[in-house]
Amino acid sequence: MVRSQEASPAGAGSVAAKMSVLDRFLAVWILLAMAVGLGLGRVVPGLDEFLASLEVGGISLPIAVGLLVMMYPVLAKVRYDRLDTVTRDRRLLVSSLVINWLVGPAVMFALAWIFLADLPEYRTGLIIVGLARCIAMVIIWNDLACGNREAAAVLVALNSVFQVLVFGLLGWFYLDLLPGWLGLDTGGLEVSPWLIAVNVVVFLGIPLVAGFLTRHVGERRLGRERYESGFLPRIGPWALYGLLFTIVLLFALQGETITSQPLDVVRIAVPLLAYFVIMWFGTFAFGKAARMSYDRTTTLAFTAAGNNFELAIAVAIATFGVTSGQALAGVVGPLIEVPVLVALVYVSLAWRKRFAPARR
Repeated sequence: MVRSQEASPAGAGSVAAKMSVLDRFLAVWILLAMAVGLGLGRVVPGLDEFLASLEVGGISLPIAVGLLVMMYPVLAKVRYDRLDTVTRDRRLLVSSLVINWLVGPAVMFALAWIFLADLPEYRTGLIIVGLARCIAMVIIWNDLACGNREAAAVLVALNSVFQVLVFGLLGWFYLDLLPGWLGLDTGGLEVSPWLIAVNVVVFLGIPLVAGFLTRHVGERRLGRERYESGFLPRIGPWALYGLLFTIVLLFALQGETITSQPLDVVRIAVPLLAYFVIMWFGTFAFGKAARMSYDRTTTLAFTAAGNNFELAIAVAIATFGVTSGQALAGVVGPLIEVPVLVALVYVSLAWRKRFAPARR
């Protein structure tokens, strides 16, 4: 999963021609991983309970391993000496915060009530997904779409800090205060700030530190050219292996529930699909209208559409239980997000030629 960030902005066809076999058939591998996970959850008795039992402090250890393996190679690619060019771009930073913390949760709240007004458990689960903003997998989608790696690292870190600060507050606002104002049912949410902070440290902090140290030590010993042309291609495929492993585990967790309640899954999937489409296309159009470069527009769009499903699932399970409707809604999140955002990677690459070359 290694492609040059400096490649000329040709059409999607020329980019696809440079992909490895792993990257070119990414959608196939992901669909197979989803199918394997669903199958394992269905045919192996007690597998979901066994996986759910492997938790420490609300963190699923197998999922944590998969996510760390997935994120480390991508974060080792980031050129950390370029981060200052991103942090100086206040328009990008402010846009990301507004879209992620004002627009995103409001859109999910509206869609949850429009489509699931009669199903309070699923509705609450969707609202929790909407509150868990970008982290982890969004870095993979951004990298595949040739977005700006440095910008993605900064935006994910920035939104992770905000996640620790405002997740609980927004949970109270959207599940208790706002529904009360509107005369709707309330479903309160008690979330430990410790649980949120631990999720951020595990799923972002550890791979970020590991990636930074690898880049720093690797460039000192090998030089930048040998590090990027020799070392990175060796560890690059592990991002995909980690992604597929994580997907198998996620779908195995509730494989039996998903396959035995297909109509419920469809009910949850419809607003999720609408959410990802609205957030990605709306943000992409905003970036284009604001005359941002392709790589930053893409990064902004994927960080807006991507959600921290690890945190959403952990919060739902810790608060409502592993077999709850809220937990099911959390698991259905990546069921829809993964194939939709993979498809949007190809949409993004196809529209790349509409942008002027980025200034460097």
